[in-house]
Amino acid sequence: MSMVAVFAIYLALGAFAGTLAGLFGIGGGLIIVSVLIFSFGLQGFSPDVAAHMAVGTSLATIVFTSLSSIKAHQGHGAIRWDIFRPMTLGIVLGAFLGAWTAALLSGAVLELVIGVFIILIGLKMLFDVKPSPGRSVPGKPGLGIAGTGIGWASAIFGIGGGSLTVPFLSWCNVRMQQAVGTSAACGLPIAVAGAIGNIWAGWNHADVPEYSLGFVYIPAVVGIILTSVLFARVGANLAHRLNAKVLKQIFAIMLLLVGLNFLLN
Repeated sequence: MSMVAVFAIYLALGAFAGTLAGLFGIGGGLIIVSVLIFSFGLQGFSPDVAAHMAVGTSLATIVFTSLSSIKAHQGHGAIRWDIFRPMTLGIVLGAFLGAWTAALLSGAVLELVIGVFIILIGLKMLFDVKPSPGRSVPGKPGLGIAGTGIGWASAIFGIGGGSLTVPFLSWCNVRMQQAVGTSAACGLPIAVAGAIGNIWAGWNHADVPEYSLGFVYIPAVVGIILTSVLFARVGANLAHRLNAKVLKQIFAIMLLLVGLNFLLN
């Protein structure tokens, strides 16, 4: 496959992920990781590193897209900085640990783990499972511990953590708008620490392809970023015109099919 064709895939992937972010309030990380694993296979990347490259590359793109998201949410006063700050140290520590954990897994096992997680998120969306508010926001140590767990898992799956942070904050009686806004802010330290961790983990790896920084593939980062921010606005506009519940169910079914494909392979 020519580099032009591959770059076109990255542009299309960025557009799709950006639209999903606008429609459903998610960062599209799971879709980015899934498509990148497929794309890297077509490019002939070693199966030992294809999943690791997809995770690291996804996190690198989230660094840039999260900045745009933070600006938008801050404009609406929807970020709880009093929650964000205590979580950040834990998030950074957890994201580094997550990148290290993923590096210890073989490519096949990492794909299997990602597949199971995608299926769980698909089921959550399909049946609209939401935690009932059950407690108040914990103190700084509790937020730090929560941040560590969220950062660890997010770095393994190559996501900004919205599917984990929003339910946690909702459970802690944080208003949904503030939960989403604070989650968007948390996506930045997750992505930065996770991307750096993947650059470090993949540095000088024998199977890493050209144009890479460790487990981060630069051409894919550039292509995805070019379109994802623009199409996030398109998705936000569509969210006000289309039946969000039906779209969410369709997306959930798509996630289930993607996850099952990982498991079957």
